[in-house]
Amino acid sequence: MRLAKYLAHGGVASRRRAEEIIAKGLVTVGGEVVTDPARDVGGEDDVRVKGEPVGVEAREVWAVNKPVGVVSTAREPGARPAVVGLVDSPARLYPVGRLDADSTGLLLLTNDGELANRLTHPRYGVAKTYRARLGRPIGDEEIGRLRAGVELEDGPTAPARVERLGPREIEVELREGRNRQLRRMVEAVGNRVVELRRVAFGSLALGGLPEGRSRRLGEGEIAQLWKDAGR
Repeated sequence: MRLAKYLAHGGVASRRRAEEIIAKGLVTVGGEVVTDPARDVGGEDDVRVKGEPVGVEAREVWAVNKPVGVVSTAREPGARPAVVGLVDSPARLYPVGRLDADSTGLLLLTNDGELANRLTHPRYGVAKTYRARLGRPIGDEEIGRLRAGVELEDGPTAPARVERLGPREIEVELREGRNRQLRRMVEAVGNRVVELRRVAFGSLALGGLPEGRSRRLGEGEIAQLWKDAGR
């Protein structure tokens, strides 16, 4: 197995991030620093990151209903709680993508770097579905602009599925992963988001999972996420 994939399967980080860690000279194999992410390693090798041994963990994927104020990181140096604290698992989990601290809803955590990369890389276009409550009623013209794509400071957005659920509530499906994208899209059409909740990630729906709670996904659900990501 290639070293970067080994680190990802060991729950160290996503494969892309593992390649960066290797390039910085933070990984040793058999006591020697290795900077080639394609180096072949196996379970018999002594692989360490910053001196800490790495072993291949059993794959885990968790769904979390993230509350407001919880940050989408594996650990938080400040006062705010990190989302991994909502999961009862000894595995080294990290978030698949992110939700803003002031947003709520479905967030996935895993120690499978390959799956995390497939679910978040723009190439695979995995859908994320959100429900937003707006500052004022939204009209047909604004809905049409959101569906067609709007111009943001980092370029135009792709067409999106947008449905009006009420005068001030919309459901939006995005296949991009830009920072605070939906909030910025709504601002671009002259409105604002006052509450934002992710209700689905690919085929996986938030369902009735209570806020602040988590559950481990079954093998069938994980297999479906792989299908969502084109595999």
